[in-house]
Amino acid sequence: MNTQVRLADADATQEWGSRLGALLRAGDLLVLTGGLGAGKTTLTQGIAAGLGVRGPITSPTFVISRIHPSLVGGPALVHVDAYRLGGSAELDDLDLDAEIAGSVTVVEWGSGLAEDLADAHLELVLEPDGDARVVTLVPTGARFEALVPQLSRE
Repeated sequence: MNTQVRLADADATQEWGSRLGALLRAGDLLVLTGGLGAGKTTLTQGIAAGLGVRGPITSPTFVISRIHPSLVGGPALVHVDAYRLGGSAELDDLDLDAEIAGSVTVVEWGSGLAEDLADAHLELVLEPDGDARVVTLVPTGARFEALVPQLSRE
């Protein structure tokens, strides 16, 4: 079941992302969907804070993928920007399968490309609404179906 969360501004987006990051574990896959400026990287910055990984977290548009090691003994963050990829074959070339089991993987612009990287994933569809953002959580698999109710609470 899809759930929506309204986040008042960029700070609220990062704070909510931090809550999400604190709940994630190695092997988790997040697919972020939304237009330019929707808040995908802002959300990823919050996720990174919740995971306790080394930053800074910037959009990996030109390098495609960055690995941010944990500073607290948890999983690394693999941050991917699929915007410039021509399809799933190019995503396969990144060899993310080798990293996914021991990391949290966040794929911006990954809808239709990244879902097969793991049996379960959480798609987060971000839509700007003025300064606010509306995030629709689309869970696939029992892990994320159980996680979504924790994220929809204020």
